[in-house]
Amino acid sequence: MKINAQQYLDRINYQGGLTATIQTLQNLQLAHLSHVPFENLDIHYNTPIKLDVKKMYDKVVLNNRGGFCYELNELFLQLLINIGFEAKRISARPYGKNGEFGPEYDHLAIWVTIDNNHFLSDVGFGDFAYLPLKIENELIQHDPNGKYQVDRYENDYWIVNKLHSGEKQPQYIFQLINRELQEFAGMCHYQQTNPKSHFTQQKLITKVRTDGRITLTSNRLKTTKNGNVSEKHINDGEFESYLWKYFQIKI
Repeated sequence: MKINAQQYLDRINYQGGLTATIQTLQNLQLAHLSHVPFENLDIHYNTPIKLDVKKMYDKVVLNNRGGFCYELNELFLQLLINIGFEAKRISARPYGKNGEFGPEYDHLAIWVTIDNNHFLSDVGFGDFAYLPLKIENELIQHDPNGKYQVDRYENDYWIVNKLHSGEKQPQYIFQLINRELQEFAGMCHYQQTNPKSHFTQQKLITKVRTDGRITLTSNRLKTTKNGNVSEKHINDGEFESYLWKYFQIKI
């Protein structure tokens, strides 16, 4: 399917330039994060998520929804290609609580090349960098959401670390290998059906705001505003009212 780029740009309220530059990529990524939430709600409302660009487009662009990595980054990739960026789909392996990296295709991200420089673009990893990260070893990058480094790892992998109080917090590893969308089908099915998947544990929806971030889960509303965090416990009956109040979504 060939997406309607103008409809997509309207969805993320983007009115800037469309030349394939790093500035345009930065602006597009931030606009996307600010208007399209990361969410796993279909999994909890028994709606299967298929790796079908038309279904993703209808859901996110036409029906004002969000999605998880396979949906959000795939759609953003299609937008970038439509505009004229040299962009490719890559597989990433997120760092887990067990101290190990997940399997291949656990996460879908985007590799963008601009003037022979390589960048990692990601609008589908929840609380992550707001702007593209340059893929350059030992470069400390100052992002609105913190400091990051993208360093060489092992076996041709790169590792993304978030820097906090002098400590490196691993986010995920990836290789610069162009992947096909259907290569992610097995992990996409796993993420929404397996009890061990963190996506099946509870409802989650989160979005960047100009002054921070708002996150709603099955039992909690968390707001970060100018660095200050407030949390409120909620019950099942309150979830959908907050979903509408803060995200304008009805399921």
